[in-house]
Amino acid sequence: MPLFMDYHMISDIDIDAVKLGRMADRSVQDKYGVKYIQFWVNQEAGTIFCLIEAPDKEACEGVHQEAYGNIACNILRVESGFYKLFMGESHQLDDGIVVGKDGGLDNAFRFVLAIDIWGITKAASSHDLSRLIYPDNPKKLIRQIFPSYEGREVKDGNNDGILCVFTQAEEAMGCALEIQKEILKRKESPEDDSWNITFKMGLGGRQPVTMSDQFIGETIRLARRLCLIANEGEIVASNMVRKLSAMEYNHKSISALKVIKTADEEFLEQLFDITEKNVSNHAFNVEKLCRSIGTSRTQLYRKVTAVTGRSPVAFIRDIRLNRALLLIKENRYNLSEIALEIGYSSPSYFSKCFRDKYRVKASKVID
Repeated sequence: MPLFMDYHMISDIDIDAVKLGRMADRSVQDKYGVKYIQFWVNQEAGTIFCLIEAPDKEACEGVHQEAYGNIACNILRVESGFYKLFMGESHQLDDGIVVGKDGGLDNAFRFVLAIDIWGITKAASSHDLSRLIYPDNPKKLIRQIFPSYEGREVKDGNNDGILCVFTQAEEAMGCALEIQKEILKRKESPEDDSWNITFKMGLGGRQPVTMSDQFIGETIRLARRLCLIANEGEIVASNMVRKLSAMEYNHKSISALKVIKTADEEFLEQLFDITEKNVSNHAFNVEKLCRSIGTSRTQLYRKVTAVTGRSPVAFIRDIRLNRALLLIKENRYNLSEIALEIGYSSPSYFSKCFRDKYRVKASKVID
């Protein structure tokens, strides 16, 4: 039977009331062919997530409507394998409510680590596409570290970047810091060319279901975006990771770790949304970005530089070139088509920008 996960917002959650509510659900479940499997409760955020077996979304809504007189904020269908990968398996339950290993409530937040690595070549005219694809040795090292922190690797679609999901914030942060340390140590070895690489990481944490139409989708998107704005060798983490991590560390003392404040995270999401929407528009520039956000050029420069570490011009360029890299790896488009797709009216200028960033000539790679 199909699996669904729903999402409720309730102020002042009482655990005993949740358990009683589960009994109310049971009384009408059979009528709709629905089975409630388990619940995640986040008392601080005022959220409850329910995992449900049901013939369809309407059946889930029917149970809630009859039992409580209302429906969930959102209900998403989830694939069994995808759900298990993100939420984990063999949960400990207290009358249907998921608890962690320490006996405390599992608040349903999950944390995604996005890692981007590409090889470095000293030859500006290099046409070796393999330099832009994940080098084998770093990939093997990263995958050896994941299990020590109970990380579960996620397939990253058409992107050859690595994604890993964690149940605990401290495990996610600990894993990122160890990967960073081990890669930096190996990069110091001049004899091993396989570690002549550029790497960076983004670490985000959010709830599994929101008002969007993708299960865990916002968490993946946030991690990828944080990874994109990271500098070489840097970890950029969301404030939620810092807040929920029990690790004793001072991120200000770690030069290659940056934590994004919640308000800055909201601005960053707006910045990405607008820029990605206009990535193919060659007329999109800083002035149009200012108008879309509703701020002056000076204020935008200060804010974007403070949050991303680069100017608005450089930010827009990086979004476009990152998209170009993905298109090149698909191996379906010529240079002119890719240039137009990412908003460059001049293929030669696009090729120059691409070479400056990735140290590989786009024209040589595509040909």
